Amino acid sequence: MTVPSDTSPSVTQLLDAWGRGDRTALDALVPAVYAMLHQQAERALRGQPDGHTLQPTALVHEAYVRLAGQPGAGAHSRAHFFAVAAMVMRSVLVDHARARQRAKRGGDARPLSLGAADEVANAEGEVDIVALDEALDRLAAQDPRKGRVVELRYFVGLSIEETAQALDASPATIKREWTAARAWLRRELTTA
Repeated sequence: MTVPSDTSPSVTQLLDAWGRGDRTALDALVPAVYAMLHQQAERALRGQPDGHTLQPTALVHEAYVRLAGQPGAGAHSRAHFFAVAAMVMRSVLVDHARARQRAKRGGDARPLSLGAADEVANAEGEVDIVALDEALDRLAAQDPRKGRVVELRYFVGLSIEETAQALDASPATIKREWTAARAWLRRELTTA
């Protein structure tokens, strides 16, 4: 997914207004970026276990409800807005997965499969979103930026350059942190 540049004054103005606490700006912003949010939701749901009931549209709508409760959420650019949306979608997915596990008295969670050569963003197979969330929390406790890099690359699908822009870092730094974070996650998730 490519996040367009900030050349569109209407989206930029809406982000600015939302950042100042104008709740109606978010109501106008979501339709302007809905297609990209839907792609983000599809990506976040890819690899979920069979029987997963949350659909991309429902994920976007639940994320909207949560975003609406966080005026501005500090979004100052499109890339940052999508980063905030990714965090919210991750939260929705984790809450949904935990609820399903509680309903099944322990659930049928399967381990996250990360092949040795696969990138987290391109991992195939079923994903235990709760295990990934817990691993990301541990990673973020050790290195917050690496946790954000994984979140932006995996949940949002941002490129190295887009992630660098969202985190105000150089692409070379993000590439190094992405490589280190993937290795750390593989180790954590295969030994869990």
